[in-house]
Amino acid sequence: MADQALRKAPLVGRHGGSAGARVTPAGPATRLSLRAGTDAIGTLSLAFGLELPQRPKTSASVSGRHALWLGPDEWLLIDENGADLMAIAAGVSALHSATDVSHRNTAILVSGPDAAGAIASSCPLDLGKTIFPVGAAARTVLGKIEIVLLRTGEEEYRVECWRSFSPYAFGILAEGAEDAAL
Repeated sequence: MADQALRKAPLVGRHGGSAGARVTPAGPATRLSLRAGTDAIGTLSLAFGLELPQRPKTSASVSGRHALWLGPDEWLLIDENGADLMAIAAGVSALHSATDVSHRNTAILVSGPDAAGAIASSCPLDLGKTIFPVGAAARTVLGKIEIVLLRTGEEEYRVECWRSFSPYAFGILAEGAEDAAL
């Protein structure tokens, strides 16, 4: 597991948005890119303490741990409490592939009544409540970068992106929030 305490968070001190959409850096989290066949899903779900979703655009969340469906055999696991997801994966005997991506990713939180508008200013995904309800997750683009988007509440989103792209993502979201307020 990457030691998050030794790394400077890429968006320290950043703040942005508007009265209708706040844009803030998320706190530290551990992340795992997980690949597995259907025969391993039950064992992995038990080990991680949540049911790995098996349908497109879905996620599962329990006590700050999230599993986002990215493909038929692919998930992004996020633990906001800093649990060692790699150690959990290493204890599973079912065939799977796990890669710690904690050092690579970071997240930006977008919240408020205009949050969907702030994201939609540079993301082609339909964020309507019937198309992208609470708990929906998808790999998509924001401007010119790939992101993973999780809707965590009626007016709350988590935007996962590579650390190296986070200043760009933060800026485009903050600008989108300002535009949504107009």
